[in-house]
Amino acid sequence: MINDGTSETPFRVLKITDQRDSTFLRQKCSDIENTDNVGDLKLLIDRLKATMASESGVGIAAPQVGIARNVFLFTRIDQPNYPVTVAINPKIVKHPEETICFERDGCLSIPGISGNSIRYPWVEVEYTDENGNLVKERLEGYSRTGNFTAIIFQHEFDHLQGILFIDKLCPEDKE
Repeated sequence: MINDGTSETPFRVLKITDQRDSTFLRQKCSDIENTDNVGDLKLLIDRLKATMASESGVGIAAPQVGIARNVFLFTRIDQPNYPVTVAINPKIVKHPEETICFERDGCLSIPGISGNSIRYPWVEVEYTDENGNLVKERLEGYSRTGNFTAIIFQHEFDHLQGILFIDKLCPEDKE
């Protein structure tokens, strides 16, 4: 599936409105074990970037395009020029007990719907970047008008667990 297009070819984004897509989106993903096949991984990352750009997203996870592997892209709203970062086999290693209600969470796999989701205001994370470097950092931000990098990371990380933002709606949104 990865090789069904060039590095500029966007993937089809799975939608919860399709029963097969929805079932796939609810699966837990597997780690990327073997980085020997760097060609396939690079093509996957390039095509995820093309898909994210064509869909005007701030993040995208591999399961959203039918690949059940632990990799996603997220926009670094906390950095100049908002670079897109690749997270391979990511982990959330620490977070506060307190949560916030993030306004207007949305998802490329749930078109036309947004809601307020329960999130952590910061997370400490570990992941391997696209150059093979282990990254350990604290991501912060939960404001739509400022930085919400921590929210993007949590949202994409949830996709790898088969969790969608509609599973984390704030109590007042569930009524």
